[in-house]
Amino acid sequence: MRSSIWKNLFLIGLCFYLPLQSMAWGMMGHRIVGQIAESYLSQKTKKEIQKILGNETLAMSSTWADFIKSDTSFKYLYNWHFIDFDENISFNKMLGILATDTAVDAYTKINFLAAELKNKNLSPDKKQMYLRLLVHIVGDVHQPMHVGRTATAGGNTVKLNWFNQPSNLHRLWDEQLIEYQQLSYTEYATAINFVTPDQKKQWQSQPISIWLFDSYQISEVLHNELKDSNPKLGYEYNFYHVNTLNEQLLKGGVHLAGLLNDIFGH
Repeated sequence: MRSSIWKNLFLIGLCFYLPLQSMAWGMMGHRIVGQIAESYLSQKTKKEIQKILGNETLAMSSTWADFIKSDTSFKYLYNWHFIDFDENISFNKMLGILATDTAVDAYTKINFLAAELKNKNLSPDKKQMYLRLLVHIVGDVHQPMHVGRTATAGGNTVKLNWFNQPSNLHRLWDEQLIEYQQLSYTEYATAINFVTPDQKKQWQSQPISIWLFDSYQISEVLHNELKDSNPKLGYEYNFYHVNTLNEQLLKGGVHLAGLLNDIFGH
């Protein structure tokens, strides 16, 4: 009886704990990216992914890397979710940094995971784990604050009020802007999943460095436009930023599909 009470208390506490953690795009955003990616996979890629994930969709697999944070044995994955830069750097400066990047970060781990998944001899359990991680981290780097400023911990130290509730710039872009749209992840993906053939071709030909720099530039704008300390944000902020939000989610899905087709479609 006593153990059952403690178990229930633990589960209740976990429900309060999880929303406070930094989860790029939150569950909704990651699932939107995964749902969009599904629509651009080749038939061969779909078959290969089904061998690895079974009936688990990319949308549902996309949140595994955040849920696993509850297991301390996976603590080493923390730095895989982001890459930070100093403010006001150029694209060439970023390319120089990435060319010699040996740190544990989103850039090095996307490259690592993609290379590993091309290995035909990779064990089934590692294939599953690595695919889930790749789906998640590609989504991560399209959330601007996950390619943000080192000085603000990707916007975590930039305090603000979102509809009169205390928040920060990172959390706002992780979860709150998306949740404000009041759509399920499938409804959201359907609402924004429109690309021309030329647009799709262009986006899927872009190297990862472009993905990062695009997110970084957005992050810089978002940091710079907050002139006041602890500003009060709401309807107007959503009006001016929802298109950027939607384009980043869409790009995340299209980029992810292109990468997966490159890994599994040959």
